[in-house]
Amino acid sequence: MEEKNIKINDVDAEVKQNPQNDKNKNGAQTADKKADNDSNAKAKADNADNKQEKEGADSKKADNADVKDDTAKQLEDAKKQIAELKDKYIRTVAEFDNFRRRTNKEKAELILNGGEKAVVALLPVVDDFERALADENKEDAEAIKKGFELIHKKILKAFEGLGVKRIDTADKDFDTDVMEAIAMVPGVADDKKGKVVDCVQAGYTMNDKVIRHAKVAVGQ
Repeated sequence: MEEKNIKINDVDAEVKQNPQNDKNKNGAQTADKKADNDSNAKAKADNADNKQEKEGADSKKADNADVKDDTAKQLEDAKKQIAELKDKYIRTVAEFDNFRRRTNKEKAELILNGGEKAVVALLPVVDDFERALADENKEDAEAIKKGFELIHKKILKAFEGLGVKRIDTADKDFDTDVMEAIAMVPGVADDKKGKVVDCVQAGYTMNDKVIRHAKVAVGQ
């Protein structure tokens, strides 16, 4: 009995003498637990990063799919627009070609028959001349004179219908735009100087364009 008490006392003494051992053991357990916690935290962080990367990849994949769809739609729209423009271009070229041919034909006809209007306007005058020549009273000078006066008036009226007008020169100032001086008449009164004294040949305009200058004598 005494021996057993001694052994127990020895153990208690050893425990009392080595309290550092328990402290070290508890510290090691705490370090291991901390390491485990750090490992778990790192694993969780890694899982979170992997999850985020996966979500980013899925989002990028979805964006790429949307971009691909948009590009395909834009390409299809562009093809349709090109087809429409091509059809419009072909139609425009065909219409212009028809217009060019029609215009060239009209121009050729205008050049060939440009004097038709003038001829038609003068045909009644020719008829009057023929009737005057066939008149039995053609030896009557007064009748012939009246006939020529009527024909002359009819010619001027036909000219007016064609836009042709006679240039008025009587007592007008000399105008180089519509007149041509072929003679200078000296010794005229002061109020006649620089004015038309006589018209040797009548001048005409057609639609306000001079087609023949009036030949006149001008006072000096």
